[in-house]
Order: sequence, then C-alpha cells, then structure tokens
Amino acid sequence: MTIHTRSANRADHRLQTPETFVRAPLPGMRQATAIVHASPAGGARFVQYTAEFEAGGTLAACGEQRFVYVLDGSLGVGEARLGAGDFAYVAAGTDTTVAADAACRAAVIEKPYDALVSARPATFTGGESRIAPTHLADDPWLEVRALIPDDRAFDFRVNTMRFRPGAALPAVEIHVMEHGLLMLEGGGIYRLGSEWYPVEAGDFIWMDRYCPQWFGALGKQPAKYLIYKDWDRYPR
Repeated sequence: MTIHTRSANRADHRLQTPETFVRAPLPGMRQATAIVHASPAGGARFVQYTAEFEAGGTLAACGEQRFVYVLDGSLGVGEARLGAGDFAYVAAGTDTTVAADAACRAAVIEKPYDALVSARPATFTGGESRIAPTHLADDPWLEVRALIPDDRAFDFRVNTMRFRPGAALPAVEIHVMEHGLLMLEGGGIYRLGSEWYPVEAGDFIWMDRYCPQWFGALGKQPAKYLIYKDWDRYPR
C-alpha cells in the first residue's frame, strides 16, 4: 500500500505523479486506457491525457483539434506511421483515427479550435529529432524544439525543452498562458505558486494562468519535458 506521494492539487497548479495515476477508458477508446492529467473538470481549458494502447487499440476521432506525441512504441495516425518522438496535429472536424499495432503510449492534447484568421490549420505529422533547436534566452544549455509551426492559424503551441544538468529558466515567470507539462527525462525542482516540488520523468504538471513558475534541472543527466500553452489569441 502506497501512502506517500509527491502529488499536489492546488487552485492554480497540479503535480500528478505516477503513484497516483488512475487509468480508465474514454468514450471512443478501444483496447486502450487513459490517464487524464488536465481537463475542464479540474480547472483547465484543454484536455491532456496519456493514452496506453494494447495491440489493436484505437482512439476514435474527437471532433476537436488533437495533438499526439508518441512516448514509446509506434502508432498510426491516419495513413502516417509514427515512432517514439514523432507527433501529429489533427485538425478539428476531421475523422482521423489513431491506432496501434502493438503496445505503445502517447501523450494526447485536445481542445476546441479558436479561429482567428480565415485560413485554418491542416493535419500534419513530424518528428522531434528532425527539428532544429533554438536556445531560450541565448542559453546553449537550454534547448527548445517547436513542434507546432509559427503560424497564426494555430491557437496553441507544443514544445520540448531540454536542460543540461544545472540549467534553469532565467526567471520566475508569471503570464497569461496556461500550461500542461509532461516530464520526459531526468528531473529537477519546479516552483509552482509559492511551493517547491522535486519532479522526475513520468510526472505531469498543470499550471493555470498567472501561476508563478520556474524550473531548474538537477542530477547527472539532462532534463526534458513536453509543454503545451495556449497562444496568439486574445485573453478572454
């Protein structure tokens, strides 16, 4: 029986660690389960979950825009075959299905589309390893890879951020963007609100708008996370 946890649930943030994960199917899932990390039921304005597939597992089309990042194994998104580190953006209103031939895991983000310009984004796929990194605040120890194009048709962004051991964000941030963050590798210390949390691979963090936030990498290996934020829309 596990009675200790690093997890915490606050008004403006949530740390969800693997010993507290609960798995359950979502509508349209077959031979798959979801660990729901963020949703409107918990204060978020988007839905994020980890989908765990058995062989033959599927996600039905959800009607909203969907982002899928493969954590391990391989996954079919429409006609495309994706491996670990590959990703897909599925435009709202399309009937693209997600299917697994063998056991695998993927991070999934879903949200209603907030139109701004007449051109709407189209479904596409990509691979993180094929994206050239940029450096946050010109710090070569902090690499950012943008998985969503810099195009006003998109109303959110998804990046991976990789910190060498000892690297840190240059400041405590307080801003209007909401975040969903999945730790992929390594670990460190996260400040959320006025609290400090040790974090490691497998943890999930939800940060509400204006939640004070900061991260520093600790240990002997790099820390890396996948991070979502709403973007380029008027803050209503």
